[in-house]
Amino acid sequence: MSTKRSVKLNTVYLGLLLFIVAQMLILLVAPRINPFLDKNDIEIPTLPSEPVYWWPGEVTLPDGNVVEVPANSALGPILIYIFAAAAVLGVTLYKIPLTALKVFLRLLFALLFSWGAFIATVFYVPLPLAVAIAIAFGTFWFLIPLVWLHNLVLILAVSSLGAVFGRFITPWTAMAIILALAVYDFLAVRFKFMVWMADRLSEVNALPALIIPKDYSEWNLNLKKRGEKLIEVNPAKREYSILGGGDVAFPCLLTASVYFAHGFKPAAIVAAFGLVGLVSVYAIQAIFLKGKPMPALPPIAAFTLVGLLII
Repeated sequence: MSTKRSVKLNTVYLGLLLFIVAQMLILLVAPRINPFLDKNDIEIPTLPSEPVYWWPGEVTLPDGNVVEVPANSALGPILIYIFAAAAVLGVTLYKIPLTALKVFLRLLFALLFSWGAFIATVFYVPLPLAVAIAIAFGTFWFLIPLVWLHNLVLILAVSSLGAVFGRFITPWTAMAIILALAVYDFLAVRFKFMVWMADRLSEVNALPALIIPKDYSEWNLNLKKRGEKLIEVNPAKREYSILGGGDVAFPCLLTASVYFAHGFKPAAIVAAFGLVGLVSVYAIQAIFLKGKPMPALPPIAAFTLVGLLII
């Protein structure tokens, strides 16, 4: 009894640790972006931090200034893109045989992971070395997707995405994205769409989630040999704890956005509230759901909203 309990606690601690690592990477990468842009004479318009911009175009602020809101900074196009991508992925996984999708999806993920490794390193090492590291990570994952490597490159990818795109949107726009996706997350888990899609993606070894084995020896497991057995709804039979990539990526996006708008300390506060939100997810899952799958974004969204209101 006690041994089983300690194993469960270990997966929780490791999930929290991976979340913390992703948030720390955001606070390491984001401060390097503006100096990099200045050094290379790259001009990117800076938007005021308070409003939510719903659609691209010219916007007149209360002080009379007119700003141009690009599509990648407006909430409407971002949400349309996210939900359209989810719909297209769902239809694709349903209609097309997995054997035809396997290589394509794995190549797509390898490119994403290479890009994440590049962004995470290019601000700290010479450009040729950053490119070499990125190619090595993406290639190694494509050929031998070990669990520890999968988690590493996924964390690099989501933190890099958050750091880069957090530069373009306001904190309240990022918060609105998280709240909208929290509703989607709740409905997707409620109607088992999320579990079905994760199960399908695990069959082609392209699962966009952190994989935390209950057995430490399986951190070195090759996902090609076990991918189809990763998703298990029954807690008694489950060998892995799964934390969705979006449950880490979107809090990272908010942290980065807060950093660019308000600085390091407010960003660290929001990141800490996101961590408390994830702690509440594990607590709710253990106490009320007895280990059954649950949407993580709603509690995380609630706590990060409190953090954003405080700062």
